[in-house]
Amino acid sequence: MRKGILGCVMVVCCGVIFASGCAKEELVKKEEPVAAPVAPAPKPAQPAVPREEVLPPQTVKEAPASVKEETAQVAPVSALEKIYFDFDSFTLSQASRDTLTKNAEVLLKKLSGKIQIEGNCDERGSDEYNLALGEKRAKSAMNYLVTLGVPAERLSVISYGKEKPADPGHDEAAWAKNRRDEFVIVK
Repeated sequence: MRKGILGCVMVVCCGVIFASGCAKEELVKKEEPVAAPVAPAPKPAQPAVPREEVLPPQTVKEAPASVKEETAQVAPVSALEKIYFDFDSFTLSQASRDTLTKNAEVLLKKLSGKIQIEGNCDERGSDEYNLALGEKRAKSAMNYLVTLGVPAERLSVISYGKEKPADPGHDEAAWAKNRRDEFVIVK
């Protein structure tokens, strides 16, 4: 008898839970209008620029000595070339080693400042994975420069992962440009 009463109570409880859990509620009420998608605003027309506009001749003044000195310090930076990596790799290719050899010569002969090696990745992969891969790429370049005679105290590494793409495209050509190390002078 107790088993029968206990069974009936269980069935009633399950029925109450089931009925209350399956309450039907409308997701969109009939009196609320559904928002229509907003069309982008048309771009304003740009005025036509005449192609054969002649500008008056201007005299070119020589830059002050302080600007010349700053330019002389910045010029060797362009001599530091970027290096590129294969997909999902931090191994230096022969082309990357050749570029790093040229960069080491510039660092040893022309530059005396500190250099930051920025490791970058393409957009594929998680943020954490790309930050780790970018750091491995920068460290592999730093280690190779140290073997070429560049003092380790002059070098530092940072990883930007996929945060600073060189090319915003979403194809293999863009991704190949984004898998790189860049060399920046820091003071």
